[in-house]
Amino acid sequence: MAAESENLTLVQAVRDGLQSEMERDDDVIVMGEDVGKNGGVFRATEGLYDEFGENRVIDTPLAESGIVGTAVGMAAYGMRPVPEMQFLGFIYPAFDQIVSHAARLRTRSRGRYTCPMVIRAPYGGGIRAPEHHSESSEAMFVHQPGLKVVIPSTPYDTKGLLASAIRSPDPVLFLEPKLIYRAFREEVPNESYEVPIGEAAVRREGSDISVFTWGAMSRPTLEAAENLAGEIDVEVVDLRTLSPLDEETILESFKKTGRAAVVHEAPKTGGLGAEIAATIQEEALLYQEAPVERITGFDTPFPLYALEDYYLPEPARIEDGIRDTMEF
Repeated sequence: MAAESENLTLVQAVRDGLQSEMERDDDVIVMGEDVGKNGGVFRATEGLYDEFGENRVIDTPLAESGIVGTAVGMAAYGMRPVPEMQFLGFIYPAFDQIVSHAARLRTRSRGRYTCPMVIRAPYGGGIRAPEHHSESSEAMFVHQPGLKVVIPSTPYDTKGLLASAIRSPDPVLFLEPKLIYRAFREEVPNESYEVPIGEAAVRREGSDISVFTWGAMSRPTLEAAENLAGEIDVEVVDLRTLSPLDEETILESFKKTGRAAVVHEAPKTGGLGAEIAATIQEEALLYQEAPVERITGFDTPFPLYALEDYYLPEPARIEDGIRDTMEF
């Protein structure tokens, strides 16, 4: 009798999720640069070519606009394509296809067509990659109506959120924090399941301050919270979905603590931290005890190796930001 679950890394959960959905629905196809015979640059699609064949696991030319544009056409005619961008920093040639076509297809066709596609992209820094390989530009996609943006931080959530994304009738940008692709393992059910899009997860209960984060920053945030235990009782909320944003969970947590910080590795200006702070101001101002602290990357291009660890928020910097908020 087969085991009910497996102990998987996050990238293995991506592959498991893709395999499960391809078995469940023949309209699901995978496409992108080197996703077929090679199994993808991070081996997220390893073995799928042999199992499903070249008509459902398609190696494409190195042309992001062409990959996404082709997927939009496939989705409009009833398929469920899952195109991969090798790195989020390579997605910009496809930006027009995403925001002008995929995100608008439902409204511009007055509901006649939808665009059920999932654009997968490894994102974020910390792996000593060259230029354009460490981008965290999620905010510019969150700004686009009609496009969902999902970022898992655990293997279990990865498989479940990917299933929900593939089954969604509208386009989803599914960002995978490659820094933690193989950082740890977690029990993941063998059977197919969904984790709802648009629902945050409280990873640690606390009463003094709410810290909101997502992706690879969830781990250093939780580490900082544990380091502060006994001094400050930190609640950690992993948003999981940036669009739609789970405002209910954000506000419920903030009303309990009265203080907040946001941790993300993207640059500070125009990042999601500002949107979360504005939401708190609009909906929970009378509960606020201190300004919302933003603990983020810097307003510079992502640096190369020597400064990479300095650029990314790490537990000590997160702890300092939390203390600043508590001392206000």
